[in-house]
Amino acid sequence: MNGSALLLDRDTQDDRTDFRDAVLAGLSARPRAIPAKFLYDARGSALFDAICDLPEYYPTRTETGILRACAGEVATLSGPGCALVEFGSGSSVKSRLLLEAMDRLVAYVPIDISRQHLDQTAARLRRDYPGLNVEPVCADYMALERLPDEVSAARRRIGFFPGSTIGNLTPGEATAFLKRVRRLLGTRGALVLGVDLRKDPRRLHDAYNDAAGVTAEFTLNLLRRMNRELDANFDLSGFAHEAFYNPVEGRIEIYVRSLRTQAVTVAGRTFTLAEGERIHTEYSYKYDEAGIRALAASADFRIGRFWSDAERLFAVVYLEAPDDRP
Repeated sequence: MNGSALLLDRDTQDDRTDFRDAVLAGLSARPRAIPAKFLYDARGSALFDAICDLPEYYPTRTETGILRACAGEVATLSGPGCALVEFGSGSSVKSRLLLEAMDRLVAYVPIDISRQHLDQTAARLRRDYPGLNVEPVCADYMALERLPDEVSAARRRIGFFPGSTIGNLTPGEATAFLKRVRRLLGTRGALVLGVDLRKDPRRLHDAYNDAAGVTAEFTLNLLRRMNRELDANFDLSGFAHEAFYNPVEGRIEIYVRSLRTQAVTVAGRTFTLAEGERIHTEYSYKYDEAGIRALAASADFRIGRFWSDAERLFAVVYLEAPDDRP
């Protein structure tokens, strides 16, 4: 496929309708909440790329270092002639480490919900890797039912889910996602999974409350998106980013907090927010090795390899099916 991203069972109107319905339902609920996937329009994706370069945000550079060290072993475990399928690809920066290590890839399938961002990424990859078959898929990977036909020629399908995005899912959602991945990757499939580990709460707090305010801008961009796409009238000066670690649940919680009592209109409906009222946008669960093992088992995976950094901040895990070793 040499053009723009493949849309599987979706079009732009579907995306807009899903966004509107989710926002209206989320603002009507108590407590109010909007799914984290809607943070990633084109601007949100670019802001997240900027977050990854911040000094406080350790996950990206730590995971990248682990991947540099283990990419060769991933390639050996996977074998030649695979298709690499990345769930939530973003800019595909870390995936390049695997693309360069893996032997005779049949295809690289980046999956992302932002079509503009995905098309730009695919164009860069085709330029930088002219011999690579890039098959982008614009879709919500939480609801994806099939992969492009081109991956059927691969000997194995290897999934890639970096960035500790698994932490954005509740434990139940994470199990459901991994079960879906297990089906999509097939009987001999494996998954390379990035997981943020439990650590000092102060370090976690700083990672989600950077001094430059980029994470705050990323969170508040959700309001900008609603203003642009849903004819909303949020005054961004009346809202703030709020992120904190919940030690009982083992997760970072992120919200948009109203700084005053105010009424906002979204898609023709009006909502009144009290001073201090919050709209939940994201969780980021942190795991220990036992928790990762239990999560993998809940979706009929097992840990084939476990790699971490010297400080045990982050882990990259090779998950395989118990009876499907190559």
